[in-house]
Formats: sequence, structure tokens, C-alpha cells
Amino acid sequence: MASVTAVGDDSFEQEVLQSSTPVLIDFWAPWCGPCRAIAPVVQEIAQDYAGKLKVLKMNVDDNPRTPSRYGVRGIPNLIIFHGGQVKEQIVGAVPKAQLVKAIDQVVNGHA
Repeated sequence: MASVTAVGDDSFEQEVLQSSTPVLIDFWAPWCGPCRAIAPVVQEIAQDYAGKLKVLKMNVDDNPRTPSRYGVRGIPNLIIFHGGQVKEQIVGAVPKAQLVKAIDQVVNGHA
């Protein structure tokens, strides 16, 4: 069963930018209510796309460098990377269908 793995500033380069598969990263914080609300959806996506998409999460309080590098000001903030590039960015607790649409575009090579 695929799960959501935590990533930090120190492992971001290797886990995200050098990944051969697309990566969805959820920028969040423990005090963020909408972040907690979207967490089960992010977990479902990890399972739905197992083997096709790597799903990671980053606590913005513990890892300030990466969020500032990508202009993350509001959370939850989900960014889809592929080939070391930002392909999609979704801010806020959005419906699963909206996330799936963005992910499918990247995973299926349309982004």
C-alpha cells in the first residue's frame, strides 16, 4: 500500500527534483485546519497512483527553505513536479476531482 512520505529541505533535491516519476508534494503545517482536511485525499491519491506518482509532504514550519524557493505563502499548497520542474500548483483544500485532473495531465504527459 502506497503511503505519503515526509520530505525535508535536506532530501528535497534527491526525492523530488531527481525523481524519475512525477511527484506530488503537499506543503502543510500541523496547525493548519484545511491541511488536515485534505490529508485523507492526499493519502487516497498516493494509493490510486501507486507506481505512477510519488506523494510526499513537507512541514513548512520545520523546512522553511523549500517553500520560500517555490513561493509557497498559503497552505495547503500542492505542487506537482516532473523532470525537476513545477508542472502544476494547487493552493487550498480543493476537491479530489480537481487534484486528479491536474495529476492526470502530468502523469499522462499533457502538462
